Amino acid sequence: MKTASLERQKSLAQWVSQATGINTFGVKIQLRGNDLHILCEGRDCPQRWQTLSDLLQALQQTDLEMLTKNQEPAIYQVFVYGRTKGEKRPQWCHRVYLNQLDRHLEQVNQALIKDAEKSSIKPGGAIIVSNESLARQGHPDAIARYLSETLSTLGVSVEVKVKNQKPQEKSSLEENRLWIFCQSSYSPDPSLIAEPIAQKLRDLKLLGYQDAVIASQVVGEIKPEWLLRIDLTPPEVMLKEWARWGDIQAIALVVGAALSELKVTVQASLKESTLHVFCTSTDSAIVPDKTTCLNAILPQLEAIAPQGILAATVYGQKTTEQQLHWIDWLSLPASEHPALASSVLELASSGDEPAIHFLLERLLNPDLNLRLKTGGIRVLLLRKGDLLHVMCDAPICPGRKKVAPKVTQCVRQLKIPNIIGVRVYGRRAGNKEPFWNYGVDFEQRQRLVPEATPEFAATSAYVNELLPSESSEPILRPDLTTEEVHTFVTEIARDWGATARKSLLTTQLFIEKDSSERNVDYQALKTALVWGTLGLLLTLQTDWILGQIVALTAQKTTVARVTSKSSSVDDENQGERTAFFADTSGQKSQSDSVFNASGFTKDDNTPPRGKATATAILLAARSQMPSFNARQLDEQLALYKQRLAKNGIPPKVLIIGSSRALRGIDPTALDKALATQGYPDIDVFNFGINGATAQVVDFIIRRVLEPSELPKIIIWADGSRAFNSGRDDATFKAIAASAGYQQAIQKVLASSTNDVQSATKEQQKTKAENQDVNSYQAVNQSLNEALANLSATYQQRDRFKAFLNKEFKSLPGISSSQPAASTQTTDNFEENYQQAVDFDGFLPLSIRFNPKNYYQKHPKVSGSYDNDYKSFQVAGEQDAAFQAVLEFTQAHKISLVFVNMPLTADYLDPVRSKYEQDFQQYMTSQVANSSLIYRDLSQLFPQTSKNFSDPSHLNRFGAYEVSKKLANDPMIPWTTK
Repeated sequence: MKTASLERQKSLAQWVSQATGINTFGVKIQLRGNDLHILCEGRDCPQRWQTLSDLLQALQQTDLEMLTKNQEPAIYQVFVYGRTKGEKRPQWCHRVYLNQLDRHLEQVNQALIKDAEKSSIKPGGAIIVSNESLARQGHPDAIARYLSETLSTLGVSVEVKVKNQKPQEKSSLEENRLWIFCQSSYSPDPSLIAEPIAQKLRDLKLLGYQDAVIASQVVGEIKPEWLLRIDLTPPEVMLKEWARWGDIQAIALVVGAALSELKVTVQASLKESTLHVFCTSTDSAIVPDKTTCLNAILPQLEAIAPQGILAATVYGQKTTEQQLHWIDWLSLPASEHPALASSVLELASSGDEPAIHFLLERLLNPDLNLRLKTGGIRVLLLRKGDLLHVMCDAPICPGRKKVAPKVTQCVRQLKIPNIIGVRVYGRRAGNKEPFWNYGVDFEQRQRLVPEATPEFAATSAYVNELLPSESSEPILRPDLTTEEVHTFVTEIARDWGATARKSLLTTQLFIEKDSSERNVDYQALKTALVWGTLGLLLTLQTDWILGQIVALTAQKTTVARVTSKSSSVDDENQGERTAFFADTSGQKSQSDSVFNASGFTKDDNTPPRGKATATAILLAARSQMPSFNARQLDEQLALYKQRLAKNGIPPKVLIIGSSRALRGIDPTALDKALATQGYPDIDVFNFGINGATAQVVDFIIRRVLEPSELPKIIIWADGSRAFNSGRDDATFKAIAASAGYQQAIQKVLASSTNDVQSATKEQQKTKAENQDVNSYQAVNQSLNEALANLSATYQQRDRFKAFLNKEFKSLPGISSSQPAASTQTTDNFEENYQQAVDFDGFLPLSIRFNPKNYYQKHPKVSGSYDNDYKSFQVAGEQDAAFQAVLEFTQAHKISLVFVNMPLTADYLDPVRSKYEQDFQQYMTSQVANSSLIYRDLSQLFPQTSKNFSDPSHLNRFGAYEVSKKLANDPMIPWTTK
């Protein structure tokens, strides 16, 4: 065997290489969940049994935990593969259980002997015991290995622990709770693993365990993502519990289990209060023995004592014949005990809670076999006043539409005394709070406030343990009277002023003063007034002197400008003469040529055509509408108004959203792509605004633009960040504090009667938010105006700044930095010019996202610390704005298409991915309840970084691809009119 010394190992791959003799390049390692996968390859496929023999002997002498990282999960089994280099699939695979290495090694040695003898007999040796057989014995490690067979394929590692449970009652025995800790690099959906794990655990039929709790935790996190409770009550106990209430299917299974050893099958039915049991043999030619069958059935029925069943009739017959061969009658305990004579339906109608519990649980679990496998839906009851509260929980939260109507109808038909309403809740087993609720009142109830959701701790003993409270929580003593509490509070509050005064004096930061020393020190006040007056006079004098200096500098500058202007005119005339005589020579000036030697246009560093930033700034400055405190909104609105004035009609398609829309959809590319699809001349405008949230989009669509200025198709391109109501919406707050916002609200109040109420609410909201800011601004402005009238320098502050700048640059050592400053100015000009939008409102960026270079200049922020996802929740002000947009577009027959824009894989870490999933569910629910068209492109090309300018924004190449994708989308109602 090749030795494998731990001192020389640096990785698992090196360890495998030294153990098997295979080159390091031919060994590949992957740890997935609790499974270690080892791939061995070479020019010739490694020999199976020799490779396994070397590995098994190395495993016996090696602790794998020392070769893995401290944070890696435990390894339960190893999969070894062998293949020829260059092939895609392995030629052989062998699974090794680390807790049975001796058995595996014996089996491998037998195989090596057979290979040496060139025998065709299959290898024998020791029998490998399955993990399931070991897990049935109740050992935690064996259970973990058994569960890892399923969870490791999902990348989830498992660890199992046992915790002793204190009995709820003194007479009951202690039971154990199984804790299953799952750890993975992501948060798996509970519905993905709930029922499979529940079924595997219940198949073990563990004894002595009350239930199991699955805790799923992401690697690196402190708290588990979710908890899941699985009922481990044995199937036999569940069957007898239902059989006790007279469930025919459960009785048949219990009696059938007692007759299974006799090879007799049982069928049962109920007529009135008599149970009919038909016994048939598995051998069609044999009639079951009457005495043997009765001796097995009667003890079972007497032990069960089914509710409401007075007697039983037992029949014996052949399987192939309808004729009965024998019959007998049995009396059951219900015929002797009046308490057992009433039917379950009668008890439930009288208000018996255990009977109601059984009826509801049986109603929600029609498939008895499925309930025995997974535990089914568990029902908890709580009667509070005239309401019956019903909690339904299961490994997967029961659906409201499937559960709530059934429960409501059942309770209504029971007509329980003093119950005039029912409240139904659904949750995943292990959660304390419900996921949904549903309520129906059978009669009108006099309630001034809605009922709060009750806690089911009284009937759910496991809730308090799954979600433990702080150990320091105060406990109220019920033996204290009101008088004792009042006396205690009075003693504590007595002389509190003197106690606080004494504490302050003890710190020696305060001293006790006499009444004579509390008079105002007028001498100190006079001194302060004198020095304050001198300081004010000095300030005024300095201001006057600086004003005189600035005035003299301005005069000198004016004279210099006049002189330089006259000289420049002479130079210009001289230059014109020189150019005239140069042209008469018949030679073409090289500087005037726009072509180079190859005949192509010269690269004269002139900016490309189509940039509309300068035009937008000019239009915004000339606009009579006041500013919105957002320069980009002012400029985009000015460009859009110019488009309306030029064409006379709105564009066919309007793109709106945040910077992801501004950079992500190219109107020109969309227009051309639509033309190839048979939609020519589709005018498209991009109204993207940096930082625009749902509130900003709602304000633009419903308040800034008139309905006649809107197209019939609006494409809202954005993502989950724009719908986060938990973060601070700085963009909308800045707009709400502007004069343009106030004018838009006043315009709505004056022109429309339908939107007066909503506009009034918006105005009151923004007024409350900006009241302090506006008052401060007013005081600040008045003080500035007063000081400006007194100051001689304030009126010429720009000249004074230029004067100081000039004097500063004249200092030694400063002038040398001038070229760098000019270069920086040129760079800033080019960068700003590259950020300019075109006349369609689109911002084309040619920057390609390269993670290696990008994260050298910018920090890589995870989703946990991203302010855009801070306190992420969709419900709130952003959701209200979105609903307002949906109602508005539907009322005006505008097709609203929401496009979830692409993101990179680097950006979608586990935290952001979870929020994206929540947002996907939210948008799906909106599509079901409205006319919204939702297109999800978030995973269009997560690995194609060349289509992005940064981790969450597209460049012009990605915008071109998205535009083509949208043009070919059949779900979007493009029109030719």
